[in-house]
Amino acid sequence: MKTIFEKSNNTNGILLTDENEDLGIIENKFLRTDSCGLPSISELEVLRHYKELSDKNFCIEKGFYPLGSCTMKYNPKVNELLASLEGFSNLHPLQPDEDCQGALELMYKLQEALKKITGMDAFTLQPAAGAHGELTGMMVIKKYFEVKGDKRRKVIVPDSAHGTNPASAALCGFEIVQVKSNEKGQVDIEDLKSVLCPEVAAIMMTNPNTLGIFEEQVLEISKIMHDNGSLLYYDGANFNAIMGYTNPKLMGFDVVHLNLHKTFATPHGGGGPGAGPVGVVEELKEFLPSPIIDFDGEKYYRNYEINHTIGNVRDFYGSFGVLIKAYAYILMMGKHLKEASENAVLNANYLKEQLKQYYTLPFDTICKHEFVLSSEELKHKTGVSTLNIAKALMDENTHPPTVYFPLIVHEAMMIEPTESETKERLDEFVQTMIKIYEKANLNPEKLLSSPHFTPVKKVDETLAARHPDLSFKNAI
Repeated sequence: MKTIFEKSNNTNGILLTDENEDLGIIENKFLRTDSCGLPSISELEVLRHYKELSDKNFCIEKGFYPLGSCTMKYNPKVNELLASLEGFSNLHPLQPDEDCQGALELMYKLQEALKKITGMDAFTLQPAAGAHGELTGMMVIKKYFEVKGDKRRKVIVPDSAHGTNPASAALCGFEIVQVKSNEKGQVDIEDLKSVLCPEVAAIMMTNPNTLGIFEEQVLEISKIMHDNGSLLYYDGANFNAIMGYTNPKLMGFDVVHLNLHKTFATPHGGGGPGAGPVGVVEELKEFLPSPIIDFDGEKYYRNYEINHTIGNVRDFYGSFGVLIKAYAYILMMGKHLKEASENAVLNANYLKEQLKQYYTLPFDTICKHEFVLSSEELKHKTGVSTLNIAKALMDENTHPPTVYFPLIVHEAMMIEPTESETKERLDEFVQTMIKIYEKANLNPEKLLSSPHFTPVKKVDETLAARHPDLSFKNAI
């Protein structure tokens, strides 16, 4: 497919005015004397070009998207309409509080809903996404101990954790201490005790963890940490598995971030910006970013009076359009949020039981919303790796799952079907995975060269990562 520059044919695609523009008000030194190098093409051809590009893109409306640890659920289109309402979309973030009561009311009620869902006592909606929420949460924890005069410099992170966990803690100046997983794929309590000391500020955990397994000893972990004067941080990336059944407060966590762009059905990744609200227990509310949204009984307002605030972590007040969509989803689902988790867990366990006959299941237990398979045995036998399987799935109109994560499972495939998918679609995925497995055993060479039917065929990922070419050199 040609680029828009290659399609340029000197056609004037837009007419701004019937009159010549008077550029006399602009000094000559600011006027361009040569061509700016932009493509010149008709409006119709521009539309066709970008429609052709969009047809090459894969999206959740086009096929199955079992991307583990990312909860790529369906985003209701009505939420896009609500976020585009003129009263929201044309509202300037610097409007005085009295002129934006509707927006402030929505944010306040979203905070209240998230408090109820998570059990936390206070929330900030500022963080831009999950990792930013993690960073904000760890900044709160750091400031808490600084104000107490308690010099703690270590944070414990399980070996199955999301990679952003140690990164967020390290950015706050903490030393990372890794704790091992046991034979069940859960935090090893004895190893945790062995690395615990008065210098430990917190432990960062995901529950269920990245293997899709619920941490059965979470209450014991909570007691061990709190007895040590340490805090517990909850990574909410996998919150889609537990809504309505339990919450971080009941598990003993002190800080939690949520991914509104995962759990609460707003666009994810290339589909739009994210949002990573952070909730805290009562003891930590005075350390949240400023401002938070409050209500005095008559009007909603931005409250800057936070004694030990870590300051502003985002321009204005976060990704407001995302907040609208998440609030709409919560209102639409109501008490059925619990059913979303219920169906997500059911779908994951259904796939797990169907596929473990063909691919290795490292931890054969009931999973939550996702599970991890391994193709290590298949690779030793046929040479077909997890990456080859991922590429083959692309030929089958299925987005590959997360691969090679978590690192504690060799040749890992992390699969999450979400609650959005029907049994028919799950059965199609099972048959596709069986087809790939059988092909690996009968004709592995075919898989080693996959994909064959995508717009871009097999590429050298290492070369692309180290030497990216992001420009069209003939544009100017």
